Amino acid sequence: MKHPKYIFVVGGVMSSVGKGVTTSSVALILQSRGYRVTAMKADPYINVDAGTMNPTEHGEVFVTEDGDETDQDIGNYERFIGENILTANYMTTGRVYLDVINRERNLQYKGKCVEAVPHIPENIIGRIRTAQQKSTADIVVIEIGGTVGEYQNILFLEAARMMKMKQPHDVAILLVGYLPIPSNVGEMKTKPTQHAVRLLNEVGVQPDFLIARAEKKLDEVRREKLASYCNVAADHIIPAPDVSTIYAVPAILEEEHMSNKLLKQLHLLPRKVVPQKNRLRQFERLCTTITTAKQSVTIGIVGKYFHTGEYMLTDSYLSVIEALKHAAWYHKRQITLQWLDPEVYEKDKRTVKELTQCDGILIPGGFGFRGVEGKIAAIQYVRTHHIPYFGLCYGMQLACVEVARHIAGLRGAHTVEIDEHPKHPIIIVNPHQKKNIEEKHYGGTMRLGAYECKLMKGTKTYQAYKQLVINERHRHRYEFNNEYIEQLEKAGLIVSGINPQQQLVEIIELQNHPWFVGTQFHPEFLSRPLHPHPLFIGFINAAIQKQRSEK
Repeated sequence: MKHPKYIFVVGGVMSSVGKGVTTSSVALILQSRGYRVTAMKADPYINVDAGTMNPTEHGEVFVTEDGDETDQDIGNYERFIGENILTANYMTTGRVYLDVINRERNLQYKGKCVEAVPHIPENIIGRIRTAQQKSTADIVVIEIGGTVGEYQNILFLEAARMMKMKQPHDVAILLVGYLPIPSNVGEMKTKPTQHAVRLLNEVGVQPDFLIARAEKKLDEVRREKLASYCNVAADHIIPAPDVSTIYAVPAILEEEHMSNKLLKQLHLLPRKVVPQKNRLRQFERLCTTITTAKQSVTIGIVGKYFHTGEYMLTDSYLSVIEALKHAAWYHKRQITLQWLDPEVYEKDKRTVKELTQCDGILIPGGFGFRGVEGKIAAIQYVRTHHIPYFGLCYGMQLACVEVARHIAGLRGAHTVEIDEHPKHPIIIVNPHQKKNIEEKHYGGTMRLGAYECKLMKGTKTYQAYKQLVINERHRHRYEFNNEYIEQLEKAGLIVSGINPQQQLVEIIELQNHPWFVGTQFHPEFLSRPLHPHPLFIGFINAAIQKQRSEK
């Protein structure tokens, strides 16, 4: 396209209002009108990437195909538009400043006084244009993290202002605002969103559209009020009430003909789309499946990134949750999640019996010592009680430790992440990672991104994938110690997947068990609502079979 188009999505009132889902949905509906669309995220953190952020505070770290540690919204973009989002589509304040400083040190500014404005916004604009060029997108949808009025994202908003000023017909601004309904008042309030628009105006930006997020659908009275006070056309104020699944949001936006309005704003005409490739229609059919599925399957997740103060958050495992949902819907089931704290099992091992209430148990990735022995106790229980088990990354490593201890008889077996000098180091530091750890080079230095894996025929894993060679995404420093392969295989462990380039163990299974599978990689990153991951499909199927056998 001669003149690529850009849509900025900003948030008002509070975080977690739905900017990521709005960005994803806007990208999908424009994609369904025949345009090549990509999405990108501007994170206001000083961190260079999301890899060093606390997962409880920030949420999941999503890993791209090319090995970038990004915000969880990148995962939503991939799941909605069905395409890989690469490192060019993610930036943080830290990444931008680091680049500008390095350029200054290398005299790339040719002796100019380097300033926050204009040089930081110019760098941001350059990154947006690079993402457009690399993806060859007609339209780029850019989500700016945080909320308007925050100091952290002012320079991203300035970049949007500069682009809008120079290319008024090529740039659109969407503000996602929240309209609360206080329980003691019982009336939807527009004032917080009015204030958000005013704060946006203070940095020289006027929204072209308002996305009115609320518990209920925005009524006409309040739509007109927002139009009057926010200087936004009434038909550009789009109601976005709460829905049972985020995959219904694109259709909600299209009820208001949003794609037509966006195309008109950007001086574009719709293009022809092959009906079979219309993702909006495919999502609508998926939502029918979701709403009509009556039976449920219960999966227990044994993890540690749940609690913050008096509240329980699950964003740390967002991709895992979505992958479980995708697979459950594939089997025409709803999913019920049980959040299980491994530290409880450490205090009283008898409490591990609660695992029998679940149809399947999953242990996701993670780091550190907290709850490790409780996780191992949970793995031992599901192994001996033939409850389907799925271990991801750390969940695979601890499964290997459990098998080594309790089947192979290797007392003192452990991972060197927890015990530096165990009697039997089942899990060791990746040889390529030793220097990084010694020199304390942690950020962006793990085994990251997609790696090849060759499967063993006849295994559950091979039956799930139905192919010999796969590529999956990684995020870890530790690996299975190949010196113990023979001993653990004699104990019934099957190494069903190997990285052929480095002979690294990628997948393990256990003989004579309905489903006991562990992966060194993170299969959840490749699950899509329209194309669930084969291993999650297999896991959910095993859980359903267990459920049926108990009736």
